[in-house]
Formats: sequence, C-alpha cells, structure tokens
Amino acid sequence: MRLVATGVLVTLLILSCVLAAGLKPTRVQIGYCGPLKDLEAAKAAGFDYMEVRTSEIAALSDEDFANLLTKTKQLGFPTTSAYLFVPAEIKLTGPNINKEQQTKYLEKALDRVSQMGVQLITFGSGPARQVPEGFSKEEGFRQLVEFGKRLGPLAKAKNITIAIEAQRKQECNIINSTAEALAWVKAVDHPNIQLMIDFYHFSVEKEDPAVILEVKDHIRHIHMANPDGRVYPLKWEEYNYAPFFRNLRAIGYDRRIGLEARSNDLQKEAPITIALLRKAFEQK
Repeated sequence: MRLVATGVLVTLLILSCVLAAGLKPTRVQIGYCGPLKDLEAAKAAGFDYMEVRTSEIAALSDEDFANLLTKTKQLGFPTTSAYLFVPAEIKLTGPNINKEQQTKYLEKALDRVSQMGVQLITFGSGPARQVPEGFSKEEGFRQLVEFGKRLGPLAKAKNITIAIEAQRKQECNIINSTAEALAWVKAVDHPNIQLMIDFYHFSVEKEDPAVILEVKDHIRHIHMANPDGRVYPLKWEEYNYAPFFRNLRAIGYDRRIGLEARSNDLQKEAPITIALLRKAFEQK
C-alpha cells in the first residue's frame, strides 16, 4: 500500500509540474484586432487569438450575445483581449460627463467580455476621452483619473486588466505619450490599471524606444502596424522596427501583440506578418 501511495504521489507531482510548465508562456501570442464578422477568417489566417471590439459586444442584444457565446465556443478560437473600449457617445472629459451612464456601460461591457474570456482591454477610446475645446486639459486629466479609480475595482471583479494607450495627437488631444500614459496609471494607482504601447501611435509621435526599458514593470500589451499606411508589417527592412523589438526582448516581453492594421489580403499577408513578428522576438 505504501508503494502504491508513493507511486500516486510521484505521479501527481509529475502531473503538477507538467501542468505548470504548460501554463507558462513559451512565446508571444499574436492576435487579430477586428470586428466579430472576422472571427472565422482570423482563425483561418493563423492568429493565436482574436482581439474583439468591446463597444461592439456591449451593443449586441441579449439574444445576439448569447448566440455569439455559442459560436465562439464552437469555433474554439480564443478571444482573450479587447479594444475599442468606450464608445464616442460616452464622454469621459468635459462639462457634460455622466458618471451614471459611464458606470452602467462599464458594468455591462466588462461582464460580457469576461464571459468571452477577455483578460485585457486596451483603453484608447480617443473620441470618448477627447477634451472639449475651451475645457481645461488639467481638469480633463483629473476626470480621467477619477474614471480610472472607478474602473479599477470593476475590472478587478471580472479579472480583467485595463491597459491605457497613448494615441497620436491627430486622434486625441490628451495622453499622447508613453510618459503621459504612465502618469495616468500611477495617478489611478490600481493593479488592474496598466499600460500598453501601440507601435503606430508610438512612431507617429516619434517616441524613443528606450522608454520601454523605463516602463517595463507596467507594460501589459502591444499593438502593431507598419506606420507607413497603418498596414500589416511584411518585411523587416520596410521600417525601422529593430530598436522597438530589441527593447521588448530586453525586458523579456512575453505577452500578447495585436495587429491593429489594414490588410489587402488577410489570408495571404497574415502568415507573412506572423512569421515576421515571431522572428522579431527571436532576434539576437
């Protein structure tokens, strides 16, 4: 009996080690950012997961959402991240914000995407956070911090991380750099409120890739595109990608990278882009 018990213990120990090893990320996951109608196409193109649109999911009827859950389960394609967080009509800054409206939307949106397996939401939402003309930028930032402080506990309750995105000035007039995004994260001061970097906005704003080393403890997500046209990256030499990925490798980035970009032929271009990004994380 003692031999049997010992054998069982050894088996359980080995199994636990295998499971633990299986849960440890072995490579960066590469995802497709797009509408729900592209679920099957994204899976067929070879992506690891789908980055869904939060506002699209929140706008579905209860029946359509139930059908979506059934569809994604049958498809077996992970939907672990989301973007397009807050729709334009829900203002986050300015004299006419409605906190009750904000909270009602957040509760519904977070509940729905959590049911889909979403673990992280990118917080860009430029039109929603745009500071109205004539309104104080300082007050707008304070409003965003207060919003973040209400958002953090709601996100934590659903095991979701919110990652703020610095956007180019053409799309939003507040939080346009990684440093400003980090300032918001620190002001909110909640473990479920963190940082992401979108290479397109990052490049347009001419940010120094060295900032990655400075904010490494807060980076939770990456968006990718060739800034020349915001299209799929297809060739290493088409843009100066090297410094950005060199620093991601230096901090041991091993999370997700979502393709928020245009493609003229997804089934043809996606495998090329996926291979390019895999190689970028393997460079020495």
